[in-house]
Amino acid sequence: MSELIRVTVAYAPAPRVVHEVALNVPAGSTVREVIEASGLRARCPEIDPSGDGLGIWGRAVPPDHGVRKDDRIEIWRPLRVDPKHARRERFDAQGARAAGLFARRRPGAKPGY
Repeated sequence: MSELIRVTVAYAPAPRVVHEVALNVPAGSTVREVIEASGLRARCPEIDPSGDGLGIWGRAVPPDHGVRKDDRIEIWRPLRVDPKHARRERFDAQGARAAGLFARRRPGAKPGY
């Protein structure tokens, strides 16, 4: 009989909505097998356990990666907005150099430096 280990699978389909399932799986199971065993695909069919966007405790792993006791498997959804683009838009909305990091200049500093 194979030893069972406890793992958790987490998926957030939308902001402030988290599906988290704790289960016991046989030692030596892969990330893909644990996701299938969790039953999350029945609730959220958009989950692709064979693609990118899988991690254990915040570190990306391939679907065939073996799990260990107390691992937290995370299924990440794709980004809707490029973070760099969003930051630029926020910076432009603040009034460029009149706000943010450039609001407080040293006395005698040249503009633009």
